[in-house]
Amino acid sequence: MQTSKYSSPPVDQVGIEDRIARITARSIKSSMKVEGLKMALSMIDLTTLEGADTVGKVTQLCTKAQHLCDEFPELPNVAAICVYPSMVNVAKQALGESGVKVAAVATAFPSGQSSLEVKLTDTKLALDNGADEIDMVISRGKFLQGECNFVADEIATIKEACGKARLKVILETGELGSLDQVRKASDIAIYNGADFIKTSTGKIPKAATLHVTCVMLEAIRDYYLTTGKMIAMKPAGGISKSKLALHYLMLVKEVLGDKWLTNEWFRFGASSLANDVLLQYRKAQVGGYQSPDYFSID
Repeated sequence: MQTSKYSSPPVDQVGIEDRIARITARSIKSSMKVEGLKMALSMIDLTTLEGADTVGKVTQLCTKAQHLCDEFPELPNVAAICVYPSMVNVAKQALGESGVKVAAVATAFPSGQSSLEVKLTDTKLALDNGADEIDMVISRGKFLQGECNFVADEIATIKEACGKARLKVILETGELGSLDQVRKASDIAIYNGADFIKTSTGKIPKAATLHVTCVMLEAIRDYYLTTGKMIAMKPAGGISKSKLALHYLMLVKEVLGDKWLTNEWFRFGASSLANDVLLQYRKAQVGGYQSPDYFSID
């Protein structure tokens, strides 16, 4: 891709702030809230990305993915389980024919500070173990140095290695410095093969925000209007409350429309969100809150 393609439009920060203020001020009718909670639940990627991950922990997370709350059988499963490449096979076996996807972080997650050879090996390990989706991180250092061609080529190479697996490109927006930089990184990812663009690794304090997500959604919208091709979106990190999740869904509907309101095109990287959604759903159904201890943490 030529450098001229990186000339992203400037972000209208005032317009972004106004849109977010209007969305967060809206009230939601009870019936719409219930449907929104079920939708949000179906879009969650339950995640465990710790050095202390064990076969037992990953297996338990997969069990939770398939049995979120047996009291309400109408509830959907979550979208995916996200793990390190070494745990993909464990997750695949535990999930069986449930339809829940297995995503694997790769490319020297979370820093991305390694060679392309190592990143490709990391990706191949995940794919060989059966990963349905690959979550890669961009080389933020190269991006901040202005080496956009390096970042673009790396994304394109990993995308080629993914074959039929979908590629999520993590921008780590909290390290990019400005909304204009977020827009530029979004465009680079989209034009070089990203199936999803994702805000964050969840490993730094600055994670997803509605403002950053709005900028990324606008990049997806502009690409769709130009090419007719849909790109998916995944805000990750810091989304733990149902009310905030519903605001994200309202934002997606306003910027992109109803076509993006499925877990094929929108996800939440927010494991702790699942329990709050379950609490709020039960409250809507029976009129009282269940103790948070009723639901497993993992």
